[in-house]
Amino acid sequence: MMSMTSHNLDFGRSVLDLLACGCSSSASIHRSSVRKIAMTGSRKSNRGCGARRLVCCRQNLARCRVYSTKTPETLLNVGQIPPTVLNLKEKSRSPISLANIFEVVAEDLQTLNQNLKSIVGAENPVLMSAAEQIFGAGGKRLRPALVFLVSRATAELVGLKELTTKHRRLAEIIEMIHTASLIHDDVLDESDMRRGQETVHQLYGTRVAVLAGDFMFAQSSWYLANLENLEVIKLISQVIKDFASGEIKQASSLFDCNLELEEYLIKSYYKTASLIAASTKGAAIFSGVDGSLSKQMYEYGRNLGLSFQIVDDILDFTQSAEQLGKPAASDLAKGNLTAPVIFALEKEPKLREIIESEFCETGSLDEAIKLVKTSGGIEKAQELAKEKANLAIHNLHCLPRSPFRVALEDMVMFNLERFV
Repeated sequence: MMSMTSHNLDFGRSVLDLLACGCSSSASIHRSSVRKIAMTGSRKSNRGCGARRLVCCRQNLARCRVYSTKTPETLLNVGQIPPTVLNLKEKSRSPISLANIFEVVAEDLQTLNQNLKSIVGAENPVLMSAAEQIFGAGGKRLRPALVFLVSRATAELVGLKELTTKHRRLAEIIEMIHTASLIHDDVLDESDMRRGQETVHQLYGTRVAVLAGDFMFAQSSWYLANLENLEVIKLISQVIKDFASGEIKQASSLFDCNLELEEYLIKSYYKTASLIAASTKGAAIFSGVDGSLSKQMYEYGRNLGLSFQIVDDILDFTQSAEQLGKPAASDLAKGNLTAPVIFALEKEPKLREIIESEFCETGSLDEAIKLVKTSGGIEKAQELAKEKANLAIHNLHCLPRSPFRVALEDMVMFNLERFV
């Protein structure tokens, strides 16, 4: 287990659990926590060399960090990792593919694919065309697959022989929300490519892309309200708020070499793990299992989501542009510091100088990438991803053995195998 020193963060109930479970007090607690500790200040304006659009904006944003005096029990999990259950080097094990994982819910996913375009609606041909562009861009359907896997794994516990309409609608809503967030992310990041294809805003312009994302958020919210389950409505509504919180946190910390690991994990929760955790918990709720089990399904989704994000951030340094479907090291180039960089900064003072110069000099970005790779930053990030994966496996112990639980475990292993 990697050694990490961290203090002052508790998301056991202070922020993340209240956000994720949909407690009505979550928003006020989050705002209060941030307000009390917000550190307002602007970055130096004499950075030199042309700052990018979001970079310019960040100089006037309040920089907020969430702290408490308790032990970090949920995100860093220091000293509380369950016994290791993962073995990536097992020689007899063949590589895991998503096709194999999804096989037990293949019919569910086929039905979902047929329904997605129709539930978006055809009132506006331009918006429909934009939605079709990203729905057909080779997405993995990871989140709806998790909804189906958890739904079927938990349905067995209460004697349900088939999924309910609400299970299926939840999967569709989750994929619509995810798709809307991708459209908006590409606008904010000024990304021209996603999954090897042109992005919606590149094809149709920023205005249409923003409206298409807004439309899908609104449409998913309408379907969500029609589920008539207040707990799930609160849960998913919080996710949409988390997306915005994550983008604001990211924009306000670009090129900030003082960014701490726990802040990176909070941002990663907001942008990635929140939706996955809501997917798995919502599925359990619709199965009618007790609260303790749905909580474990939320923890599984959160830990899996964090592990996925960390691995994505590792691959940004280890894969080519062709493999990624976007430019390599694009996050670092834009000043978005991820786990490999945060760890590398602990060992390489020169890396700080290069990043804070915002890569003004020719070749400085390539030099920064090399320092991240040679400083052990990637290896430390891999250990962190494994720790989160191990926690996710542990969260599944409450489920009986079944093909669906095995698939949920394999999903964790599939993620880790991406950097093996």
